[in-house]
Amino acid sequence: MDRKKCGHSILTLPILGIGCWSFGGGNYWGEQDQRDVDAVVDMALDIGCNYFDTAEAYNDGTSEESLGKALKARRSEALIGTKVSPSNTNPDTLRKHCEASLRRLRTDTIDLYMIHWPIHQHSIQHFTKDESLINNPPSVAKAFETMAKLQEEGKIKFIGVSNFGVKQLTEALDTGANIIVNELPYNLLMRAIEVEIMPFCYEKGIGVVSYMPLMQGLLTGKYTTPDDVPLMRRRTRHFSSQRSGSRHGEKGEEELTFETIRHIKNMADEQNISMTHLAIAWCMSNPLINGVLSGVRDVEQFENNLQATALSLDSKVTTRLNDVTLPLLERLGANPDFYENGAMGRSW
Repeated sequence: MDRKKCGHSILTLPILGIGCWSFGGGNYWGEQDQRDVDAVVDMALDIGCNYFDTAEAYNDGTSEESLGKALKARRSEALIGTKVSPSNTNPDTLRKHCEASLRRLRTDTIDLYMIHWPIHQHSIQHFTKDESLINNPPSVAKAFETMAKLQEEGKIKFIGVSNFGVKQLTEALDTGANIIVNELPYNLLMRAIEVEIMPFCYEKGIGVVSYMPLMQGLLTGKYTTPDDVPLMRRRTRHFSSQRSGSRHGEKGEEELTFETIRHIKNMADEQNISMTHLAIAWCMSNPLINGVLSGVRDVEQFENNLQATALSLDSKVTTRLNDVTLPLLERLGANPDFYENGAMGRSW
């Protein structure tokens, strides 16, 4: 398994990491058999695919619990990344939530501890109904000072963020915290981070770990119309705001999105490879991407995704993929929070 160093840090990650959102089971992904989790984790460790990404918010902590069970005696072989919600970043609360994650993960230290979303009112209201907290968000400076103290105490090894835009990432860096990773959504249909955030991270020596390479199934080729897509996965700006559960309030880009998907599928057919493999390989081909997270529910899915790591895309193929997906990037803009209105997303 190829590995890349995260920015200026000493941390190296496998080019393919395991997204653990489904672990533990929950409303979004449905039931998850722990035996499948155990099998995926064992196989991943056997081949050096040893980065596992979870969060306290994933299935209300059961994702962390499930990963902790699966690692068992092999904890020393793994790199664990987990995330604390922005609503839980007041100093005392942050410390308690870090310790709760440690217990669920059955470990003494978290390899990469990230703040899940930027710390501000708009972001926090998605994690809590506490009006006093929403109206008085935690201090960015104090949150990262606490992260640094947790690092000094050995409870965490490296500090990271997730979904941070340039503005709050700058605020966080100004605290003196040694941030080594920004975890962001990135795929052929979600290229917003290329505009500002990815270049900024490169300039500051911060690694970029991408998630959602298949856009929750849209880039597997199994959905040919918007109506085919499961309800909870129709909430991004790719879809009309008339769709149930949507909150972005925009007209959406359904026609262009599915036209783009057809172009990608045709290119995959021309190359005689699956659309899934083409989509993942495209993410990995970007030199500014330090690792790609792909969620898996069982060994079969993992083995399928793993095949993408053996692909080396021709530069002409990469250029064509960039060209056919550029109109969608231009329509959707530079805000990587695709669930919110493009003018007021959470990724400041």
